[in-house]
Amino acid sequence: MEKKNEAIVRERIENIVREFRENQEKAAELARESYDRYIIPAELYGKYDVKRGLRDADGKGVVAGLTTVSQITASREENGKRIPEAGRLLYRGISIEDLVNGFIAQNRFGFEEIVYLLLSGELPTKAQLDSFHELLAEYQFLPEKFKSGIIMKMPSDNIMSTMEKCVLSLHAVDPKADDTSVENVMRQSLELIARFPAMAVYSYQAAQYFRQGESMVYHRPDPSKTIAENFLIMLRPDGQYTELEARLLDLALVLHAEHGGGNNSAFTVHVVTSSGTDTYSAISAALGSLKGPKHGGANLKVMEMMEDLKQNVPDWKNESALREYLRKLLDKEGFDRSGLIYGMGHAIYSISDPRAVILKEFAEKLSVEKNCHDEFELYADVERIAKELIAEKRKIYKGVCANVDLYSGFVYKMLGIPMDLYTPLFAVARIAGWSAHRLEELINSAKIIRPSYLPVREPRAYTAIEDR
Repeated sequence: MEKKNEAIVRERIENIVREFRENQEKAAELARESYDRYIIPAELYGKYDVKRGLRDADGKGVVAGLTTVSQITASREENGKRIPEAGRLLYRGISIEDLVNGFIAQNRFGFEEIVYLLLSGELPTKAQLDSFHELLAEYQFLPEKFKSGIIMKMPSDNIMSTMEKCVLSLHAVDPKADDTSVENVMRQSLELIARFPAMAVYSYQAAQYFRQGESMVYHRPDPSKTIAENFLIMLRPDGQYTELEARLLDLALVLHAEHGGGNNSAFTVHVVTSSGTDTYSAISAALGSLKGPKHGGANLKVMEMMEDLKQNVPDWKNESALREYLRKLLDKEGFDRSGLIYGMGHAIYSISDPRAVILKEFAEKLSVEKNCHDEFELYADVERIAKELIAEKRKIYKGVCANVDLYSGFVYKMLGIPMDLYTPLFAVARIAGWSAHRLEELINSAKIIRPSYLPVREPRAYTAIEDR
């Protein structure tokens, strides 16, 4: 009887697999037949002056809105010309360098302070910051049975997908889920900011257990600790971390918290919010945007590239070999043959990315503690050589610099953070900026964001089915 039951189960599984493959092939066949009908000739974009990617031909973004949340500058106007200069990032008008130096000089964690600044528009007093920390600590615990009822059910290998599911599921337990008043959206935003670390780490732990067969360890966050500290507590089996580790993770969160309204996920928040929908739908959409490898997954490509480099250039001090490897990348002869050196270049920054400059300095300190300073020097050499090669081989309208992704993945690696959590960790930081942009859209906009697309297909007559 037992063998008969096993045979039945095996036959059912085989049937399911066979049907999936057959249906997949039918869909693939339809896609192949339809492909050419979707193609729009590239020259038409120039003919009709369409700004592909909402960017001008010289890379300057099309102005689609106004914001007070943050500002990015990388050039100045002089006699009608754009002159590249060192990149600047300002949160609510305050430079990121001043903000970082401010809390580091006083040996404080900074992310909660930055969240307060982005949401309120002003830096908190000591009393306000203490009260704000207590409020976030109250909000950080997930609803009852949320782990077993939502996170552990159908966990995904992609943690961002599980986080999207978690955010949408919170709609069901919020008694004022669809209330879009500023007061209610602020409350929802604070809850999401506080809960994102647990969502990310618990989703990872569930995936490791149910899909990888690894052990699953759930640590509750400590209300007396910061978001950066609790991320490490929940992630690590022993819940232990060094002071420098927690400080550097806190710094990474600060640097990733916000980056202007024009980045893909922040713009997504504006677009979806303008429809009048709820907070959970807007933030879930932002997660879907950040999940894309062209946006939030960039540091993963850096890590994959660097691992490929190590295999091809075992002697990291051999500069000629490093130069040859990077040259092949630009010539589409190495790694993924994309012609890119990942971690180099940015849509706006040309001389320097202020986030990369700051993170590089502290990454070197952690590399000394972790006994991997040689690897840090490898990253620094890649940055230096890549700048020279790109300037030699590419005609570019602006300079090229390392972006924050070159060093962020290396920092996460030194912190023992699994690669599956790199993009979710980005979301843990960026939820602060998304929330500020949602509030800004709700307060200032009375119109749904609806750009125009120009049709380029000529009208044609309908053909009866028997004549097709």
